[in-house]
Amino acid sequence: MTELDEGSLAETPASTASSRAAGILPSQQLRELVANGEIESDTKGLADLIQPASIDLRLGGVAHRLRASFLPGEGRPVAERIEEFSMHSIDLKDGAVLEVGCVYIVPLVERLNLGAAVSGIANPKSSTGRLNVFTRLISDGATEFDRVPAGYRGPLYAEIAPNAFSILVRPGTRLNQLRLQRGSPNLRDGTLRQLNEEVGLVGERPEAAKISKGLIFTVDLAGLGQERLIGFRAKRHTGVIDLSRIGHYDPSEYWDPLPASPKRGLILDPNEFYILASKETVRIPPTHAAEMIPYDNAIGEFRVHYAGFFDPGFGWAPEGGAGTRAVLEVRSHEVPFLIEDGQAVGRLAYDRLAEQPDVLYGAKIGSSYHAQGLTLSKHFKPLDEGTAARQG
Repeated sequence: MTELDEGSLAETPASTASSRAAGILPSQQLRELVANGEIESDTKGLADLIQPASIDLRLGGVAHRLRASFLPGEGRPVAERIEEFSMHSIDLKDGAVLEVGCVYIVPLVERLNLGAAVSGIANPKSSTGRLNVFTRLISDGATEFDRVPAGYRGPLYAEIAPNAFSILVRPGTRLNQLRLQRGSPNLRDGTLRQLNEEVGLVGERPEAAKISKGLIFTVDLAGLGQERLIGFRAKRHTGVIDLSRIGHYDPSEYWDPLPASPKRGLILDPNEFYILASKETVRIPPTHAAEMIPYDNAIGEFRVHYAGFFDPGFGWAPEGGAGTRAVLEVRSHEVPFLIEDGQAVGRLAYDRLAEQPDVLYGAKIGSSYHAQGLTLSKHFKPLDEGTAARQG
């Protein structure tokens, strides 16, 4: 691995490269899009919406309970399809519960007027995914979820399907986030290998990183400490989670802890939801962002991540130094499926940025998971000291 002064790199101001360069748009360019009207959003709390390489999207004032999920289809506005599929509407002004097993669509506060070269991709926020809230972005005329075509001008909507816990939301609740990009920023394997040689993409032994269609990561089922904790399984028939309450809920009322098996394996039961962790500690350099591929049937019949964005600076010095584990949100499809310690369970695709952002993921901007181990969503009380020690 080439020697690199990580501290100086992490603190270096954003480059003076052309703001029209290809890549994921960083924080300062997102602010420019807001200023010139390509992202329409009220200015209240705007600084808090913009992340190092994405912008949070906020729920509007009404939710529509649907009888089925849908894509509007080419040339058709979402509002037209809502009229067709809506069962009833719910005013969110004073807070409202979105129930497990139901599908909702909510118009978002933000609206886009993108230039011809700018397109978008969306994902649930980390806290959304860790609650097993299935959230997807929809735009007018969409034939794919979570994709915004170049030059799109129009409203945005969030489809919301709570799968483990019913949730209480209000106007302004942030469930998903949007990345905007110019061109095709994804790194091919050869370039990714070179990046790994230069900066190290995993914290333990960068030379051992496995790269094939992205950085392959594995699951930790060995456990640490006396209880050998490997993860959590969501309980059924729990109380509502108010998404405005941070560090409020007792984990034991919502989750069953999972100790390691002597055989270091875990059978995933269909339709159960698990929080697990990667063996590898991940590092995202300030010049790149990453996305976890949520489902790959070449690896197994399960979904390993609902919230896929990793911001520049995740696991990087000085916040993470040797890297930070990826928390895995796992749900099996159709049949029970055995996973074993060290088994490959997913891939991390790296993307170049158009320029280095002027802020990085970490404690300085209040990032919730900058030094995570086996961590539940921010809505739960911190795990006890013994459990924290077992996270490593």
